[in-house]
Amino acid sequence: MTDTTASRSVHDTSFIVLGTIGFCHLLNDMMQSLLPAIYPTLKDQFHLSFAQIGLVTLAFQCTASLFQPVVGYFADLRPMPYSLAIGMVSTLGGLLVLAIAPNYPVLLVSAMMIGVGSAVFHPEASRVARMASGGRFGLAQSVFQVGGNIGQAISPLTAALLVATYGQRSIVWYAGLALLAIVLLFNVGTWYKHHGLARIKHHQASRDSGLPRNKVMPAMTILLLLMFSKFIYLACIGSYYTFYLMDAFGVSVQSAQVHLFYFLAAVAVGTLLGGPLGDKIGRKYVIWFSILGMLPFTLMLPYANLFWSGILAAIIGLVMASAFPAIVVYAQELLPGRVGMISGLFFGLSFGLSGIGAAVLGALADQTSIAYVFKVCALLPAIGLFAMFLPNLKAQPR
Repeated sequence: MTDTTASRSVHDTSFIVLGTIGFCHLLNDMMQSLLPAIYPTLKDQFHLSFAQIGLVTLAFQCTASLFQPVVGYFADLRPMPYSLAIGMVSTLGGLLVLAIAPNYPVLLVSAMMIGVGSAVFHPEASRVARMASGGRFGLAQSVFQVGGNIGQAISPLTAALLVATYGQRSIVWYAGLALLAIVLLFNVGTWYKHHGLARIKHHQASRDSGLPRNKVMPAMTILLLLMFSKFIYLACIGSYYTFYLMDAFGVSVQSAQVHLFYFLAAVAVGTLLGGPLGDKIGRKYVIWFSILGMLPFTLMLPYANLFWSGILAAIIGLVMASAFPAIVVYAQELLPGRVGMISGLFFGLSFGLSGIGAAVLGALADQTSIAYVFKVCALLPAIGLFAMFLPNLKAQPR
């Protein structure tokens, strides 16, 4: 291979790999989002309270949250190209257990197994996206993340068509998706081993973020506050929006799940736009606009009728989702050379905050009402004001 060819192989954006890892993210998050999508079915079948629903989310999210930074840290030290396929095996097992779970404790075990699969998938898949980016880091993160958002959006529809109609045991059909993902991720692992490692080494060649060390940690703290705002609100919508619509407007389970699909579809569009926009105008400004920009709409949502609730939820999803690709890449640029650890930390934090938020909000809903929970959470985007204190980073070389 000539020097010119080698340089091109490092700098070019590999859209085939990005597309594959994005599609696997779609499959992964479609399977994992099945759990909250079938909460109404599980609630009736196992006679669960809202607090117990929240604990199921906590079991999944915290398992994923605790392991992701660890997986990312060790992947930075010693890359594991085939860990993606191995992690998907845990997801496959969790789905099979979920399909036959006879009681609440086994339901919690299945949620934790699915969480372990997520813990392995997200940090390593995010590393692959950066490897394949060709220096277009925001675009790569958006393509990767939008796959997950589409999977999350599709999941309520498939749950409404399949699980709500045929019951818990129909979940076993999702195992076929896990098998497909295992095959695709094995091939991605082969590319990772033979081509991706050279690319990530090139991207890590410059380890200077342009900031003194005493400014890096305050910036990371602000990012964590913004993540808190975003994902606690996302937990509110993701776990309880269907219950809110059913309680406030008397809609059916299937109708509520379709409304949840509209919100999640808007999240997918916002994610796809956020990364490239951050590449063009700067990630700090995208982050600031995204978190703070949804505040007027979250404040209006608890007082809107059914039609406007759907519109407002879609706008909230669109604006809110544009932040996450920008936050992840901004954090990676704050600590160059720690791609896996940062990806694991932020994806894991997103799961952990969502899990804790779901549990706390579920308990609050039991004590008050779902409508009250939405009114309290409407204030969370005000935390976006802290984004104005994020430093401007120097341009990163491709």
